[in-house]
Amino acid sequence: MIDFLRGAPVAGSLDVVWHAGWPSPKHDPAPEIQVHAYSEHTVILRQNKSVHYEAPFLFLLFGNERALLLDTGASADPAHFPLRETVDRLVAAWLERHPRPAYPLVVAHTHGHGDHVAADGQFADRPLTTVVGPGLEEVTTAFGLTDWPHRTGALDLGGRILDLIPGPGHQRAALVFHDRHTGLLLTGDSLYPGRLYVEDRAAYSATVDRLLDFCAAHPVRHVLGCHIEMTTTPGEDYPRGTTHQPDEPPLQLTTDHLRTLRGALDETANHHGSHPYGDFILVYRD
Repeated sequence: MIDFLRGAPVAGSLDVVWHAGWPSPKHDPAPEIQVHAYSEHTVILRQNKSVHYEAPFLFLLFGNERALLLDTGASADPAHFPLRETVDRLVAAWLERHPRPAYPLVVAHTHGHGDHVAADGQFADRPLTTVVGPGLEEVTTAFGLTDWPHRTGALDLGGRILDLIPGPGHQRAALVFHDRHTGLLLTGDSLYPGRLYVEDRAAYSATVDRLLDFCAAHPVRHVLGCHIEMTTTPGEDYPRGTTHQPDEPPLQLTTDHLRTLRGALDETANHHGSHPYGDFILVYRD
């Protein structure tokens, strides 16, 4: 049995250059999915921008009793986006090092927008696999999240526990996942280096407050969202639909960015449209 509590939160590696597409997508020599081992038990995947411009990041976390795949990307067709094949290979490699007689997989989501759930169907007939639907009732029922969005929950992968923090505002059923083993705060589209689309101002503001309160009481090594849309020039993003981003900043943000976001929400409370704040752009959709 792996002790996921010892030394937690453990350090991992973000010494990686993320593949950000190719000038000619049809001639991109890179694979459809980039795979980076953050640690022995934590894998970060990125969909190639040459396959889909959204290029979302996905996360595969291993526990003693089961694994969690967080999000399934922006493309459904396995011929163009072989997510299940990739996950099966990664799970098999992990099981070679840590044999188990049976090892289920949970497929869940940071939220239900199409670029995060498109390949759910690839896992529909996979043995020992539970796919949690992206709807609010499906999410709250699967994870026992009562009194939404005011109470947090927990998901135990077998000695590896993730805190589940309700995160509506960008999307009504959004969840933020905090991994106690690594200290990673997986924020989906609620915070990342890009355009933060606010669908519900009051709910989004409450989510930021909820996350700030959580981070004040729990160790967070990195804040990892699901996209990179900014350039390395503060406040400057790549246009929506861009398939080659040669001047990207890192994926990881910090809890200081949550505090910046809190201030940005206050400063723009009576405004509409887009508002750049260095490493992200706040975008109101109302």
